[in-house]
Amino acid sequence: MAYMGAFSYLRSLSVAECYRVNNPALWPLAGMTSLKELNLSRCMKVTDAGIKHLLSIPRLEKLHLSQTGVTSVGVKLLCALRNLSVLDLGGLPISDQALSSLQALTNLEYLDIWGSRITDEGAAVFKNFGKLSFLNLTWTNITKLPTLQSIVCLNMSECTIQSIMDDGSDQVTLRKLIANGSTFLDAEKVLSSIKSSRVSFLNLSNTSLTHFGFLYHMDALELLDLSFCAIQDDAVEAISCIGAKLRHINLNNTKVGNAGMETLAGHVPNLEVLSLSHSSVDDYAIMYISMMPSLKKLDLSHTNIKGFIHQSGIEDDLPSLAAFQHLKHLKSLNLDKTRVSDPAICVLLDFEELSHLSLNNTLLTDKCLEHLSQVKKLVELSIRGTLLTNGALEFFKPPKLLEVLDLVGCWLLTMDSLTSFCEKYPSIRVRHDHLPVSSVDSSSSSKTATSSKVSKASTLKLRERRSSVSPVMFKKDVIDQRMKYSIKELLSLQHVTPPLVPPLDIDIISLPNNG
Repeated sequence: MAYMGAFSYLRSLSVAECYRVNNPALWPLAGMTSLKELNLSRCMKVTDAGIKHLLSIPRLEKLHLSQTGVTSVGVKLLCALRNLSVLDLGGLPISDQALSSLQALTNLEYLDIWGSRITDEGAAVFKNFGKLSFLNLTWTNITKLPTLQSIVCLNMSECTIQSIMDDGSDQVTLRKLIANGSTFLDAEKVLSSIKSSRVSFLNLSNTSLTHFGFLYHMDALELLDLSFCAIQDDAVEAISCIGAKLRHINLNNTKVGNAGMETLAGHVPNLEVLSLSHSSVDDYAIMYISMMPSLKKLDLSHTNIKGFIHQSGIEDDLPSLAAFQHLKHLKSLNLDKTRVSDPAICVLLDFEELSHLSLNNTLLTDKCLEHLSQVKKLVELSIRGTLLTNGALEFFKPPKLLEVLDLVGCWLLTMDSLTSFCEKYPSIRVRHDHLPVSSVDSSSSSKTATSSKVSKASTLKLRERRSSVSPVMFKKDVIDQRMKYSIKELLSLQHVTPPLVPPLDIDIISLPNNG
């Protein structure tokens, strides 16, 4: 920073999180006529005294001071920077009086004051910022917000909300509302007073809402996040009624189940992302999900999905995942911690666009790699914590487009086997406990060299894990497959080189149900 004055041509400078930057280090910036953007976020040694060095930067337009040592005294000085359009003061103890002093910043379009001491009285000042389009009030004491006609994005997460823009104006431009973890004193009233028919992005995750009737009027919604809410199947009807424009729905950690998916099916023609992690859906919901033709990303992790549906009176179970073949645009599928087994995975061979697949902590064994080698467009495959052996990796022929193979927690794989695979396929980034972390981010040309180096810390951690093998419950009655074997048998499996399963041309036999 001592030579910063020499770089008078700089237009943008970021020294965020640099613990060495203090007030004297800012002195060379004084008078830099070309500097338009400065980021000092999390530079804790920058205080009110340092702000004085910035006041002589006439063309400064963007200033980030989040989580610095600046107080209300220093904030008041910023009124001299009349060209500011972006001001980030997140985490600073700003008072109502300090905020009032910023009224001179008439060009302000972006204001972030999360965690400040602003109250409802101070919030009245926002009306004087005629160009303000982004406002972050997270963790503040503001409960009432006046009508701000220029606001496009409003974040009131972790607030107690009594009213937002409730004067009935037709000029409100609010499109994006984030209220994660907030408490609504009257949600129906609040959300109907902001011209909800214009809101396209709504995040109400982690709230205590139990009634969702307000959704019936939000027919412009494209993204809806109700994760960690108390929404149940009967409330999904409100979503289906406004489903025409919806592109992203997050129902993670909710009580929505199969009936909810049945209600939604056929009403969300443009839905691209659906998240149902930790919900109560099972294989019967797959049929309804397959009726959402535009799906590109689907998260079914931590659910009761098995991959098969038992039909009474019929000997063979119906492969439920096969219904996803109708989803011609599906690119990402997450089945982490479900009960899918090797036979259930074979239907994925016909998925035309599938590029990202996550099967962590499932019941899969060596056979799964044979199936997945034929998923032509697979780019990233994650099968952490499964019972794979050296034989599976030795005979695995990865798809031509595969870039990332995540094997973390597949503890039966040895260093020799992993090294051999990395040498054979240097363009694939392999992740495993044995391999140095640096090998994940290295270029393809250096992967062969780095894969032969073992981190001592990783080796010690692995030895500790082997010496204390214990049963691990994945969910309910899904048990770690290592419980089937003794310690001696498990360790002997590490050195198995031939495949433990028949090749693909032999009929697949369903795994026994040990649950």
